[in-house]
Amino acid sequence: MSGFEIVDAKEAHLPGVVAIFNHAVRETFSIWSETETTLELRKAWLAARTGSGFPVIVAVDPAQPNDVLGYGSFGVFRDFPGYVKTVEHSVYVAPTAQRRGIGRAILSELVVQAQAKSLAAMVGGIDSTNAGSIALHEQAGFEIQGNLKGVGRKFGKTLDLVFMVKAL
Repeated sequence: MSGFEIVDAKEAHLPGVVAIFNHAVRETFSIWSETETTLELRKAWLAARTGSGFPVIVAVDPAQPNDVLGYGSFGVFRDFPGYVKTVEHSVYVAPTAQRRGIGRAILSELVVQAQAKSLAAMVGGIDSTNAGSIALHEQAGFEIQGNLKGVGRKFGKTLDLVFMVKAL
């Protein structure tokens, strides 16, 4: 993990999180929204996640600890008692920091934290054309367990959602 470290997200990291999120909204199919977020919305998100006992972590450059290279979190998969041991996660890496092992490190840390909470499974919802994310998850022991065809829309296109699951 040379060149970065994984730490708990703080409010000082949120401008970097916003920048990564908004890039994904504008340029990719990773987030199925065409509406960018704001610093205030991410503050509320951070407070809600951490207030519910869920992690929000960031990869940072130790020399510039507020320079966010990537981030990840997990939270409620479905809000019914039968899913209490299952979480859905997300991992995003800044476009300038990709292919440095940052996504792998964030995902690995999320798995460790989920195991520490005695959770049973992690779920990732991934755009079916995102081969890099699918490969990352496969390398981390996730399996494709569903492909929901035509369930999403963005940039005028119909999108398929792949569910990848890791039993913990």
